[in-house]
Amino acid sequence: MQRREWVKTAAAGALGALHLPPGAAGPEGPQSEDVIVVEGLVAGTLRLSHLRGQQQGGVHAGVASCPGDFGSYARELKFFDRYRTEVIPARSVADIRQARRDGRVAHIYGWQSAETLGSQFNGTMGNTDTALRAYREIGLRICGICYNVANLFGGGCLEPHLPLTRAGRRLVEEIHGLGIVLDVGGHTGQQTSLDAIALSSGVPVICSHTNVAAIADNPRCISDRLIRAIAGTGGVVGLTAVNDFHVRSRKDAAVPQSPRVTVEAYLDQFDHIKRLVGVDHVGLGPDFVDGMPLDYNAVNREIITRDMISDGPWRYVQGFESIAELPNVMQGLRRRGWSEVEVRKAMGGNWLRVYQRVWKA
Repeated sequence: MQRREWVKTAAAGALGALHLPPGAAGPEGPQSEDVIVVEGLVAGTLRLSHLRGQQQGGVHAGVASCPGDFGSYARELKFFDRYRTEVIPARSVADIRQARRDGRVAHIYGWQSAETLGSQFNGTMGNTDTALRAYREIGLRICGICYNVANLFGGGCLEPHLPLTRAGRRLVEEIHGLGIVLDVGGHTGQQTSLDAIALSSGVPVICSHTNVAAIADNPRCISDRLIRAIAGTGGVVGLTAVNDFHVRSRKDAAVPQSPRVTVEAYLDQFDHIKRLVGVDHVGLGPDFVDGMPLDYNAVNREIITRDMISDGPWRYVQGFESIAELPNVMQGLRRRGWSEVEVRKAMGGNWLRVYQRVWKA
């Protein structure tokens, strides 16, 4: 069997867990072939091992890091050339839908923070031009603010009380002006996130990958207040599959390793957001690190606190330890009484709605 035929067969098999009954309602129509599954956050950059997992799990589009320099971008272009029958960069919802029809995975560029932009938003001399538009031209479509700690734009999740700065306000305004999706919460602190949302009237805002603080009071998880604020914009909260963010709380700093939980704990998070703000505001943001050369012994413990991350290797919930196991999530939601249309929204429809609204393409 040729690789492209295998891709289509694997995806079709995975989507067996996401069938729609005859006549099921939905904005794109009732047919299962119209279903688009979106992995709202892939840790790191484009890599073959993860692409294979996406194909096995039935994923049609995924968001991963946009290169911060042209050398890295050139290497990614070579990847797209080599695997052109399997993956394609996407700059619009139309691109995502076309990739789905062609049996290819659509690759969307995002940033977990705006750190790459440096001090361009904070200079007191010179012109006001920044590089953000240039990154949009090479494909950047989603942009966060901070990564765990404070930067010139605002506070990270480890400093949740810090506000959006003057430079941060300019950043948010330019993100919206360029039609880029603003990503708050998660790695970005609560006050900075709320300040950014206050500047985002009429524009959906997302949190690409986090978990629920009402379940696990972890610095990386977001409060019900912030979930409501994001939903109030028409936005979406993506849920990670990281084990610690389901079970590790601020009281657990002295515990070397958190207990392992199962995919049922992951499903609890979907249920919580559905009850709190409705099914239209939850999505996938698993944050899988498979295939990345990570040394977790090198975590800077003077910055990353032990109430946030356990000692030892990064672990995911049992039953959803790679994107290839996504059918376990689909089937689990259905067992809990989620309708096929609700599952379809959570698996990708909600992300597409926001992308269409902001990108306008």
